[in-house]
Amino acid sequence: MKKSTLLAGFGLAISLAMAGAASAGDATPRLDRREANQAGRIYNGVAEGDLTRRETRRLSAGQVHLRRAEARAKADGTVTARERAHLQHEANQQSRRIYRQKHDAQVRK
Repeated sequence: MKKSTLLAGFGLAISLAMAGAASAGDATPRLDRREANQAGRIYNGVAEGDLTRRETRRLSAGQVHLRRAEARAKADGTVTARERAHLQHEANQQSRRIYRQKHDAQVRK
């Protein structure tokens, strides 16, 4: 039951990340695709038992952090090159965290 609830939550997170319509100045389609890909990787890790509950919570919080950073960058209507670089950096860090947690020796029991 908990696993299906968790999986449904990831599905909702993916759909919310992709749902926001953006104007030309604040569009971040590459980041949106990347967020969806990373959420899918977390989902896959849960489904295969590669992530513990604690790892899953932390990685999900990282995804929320990335979405909030994106929202802050879009708040004024334009995402500058500097803001895009910062978002890219944050996404890179999150991707590394996902990889490390999925490939460590811990497994969900």
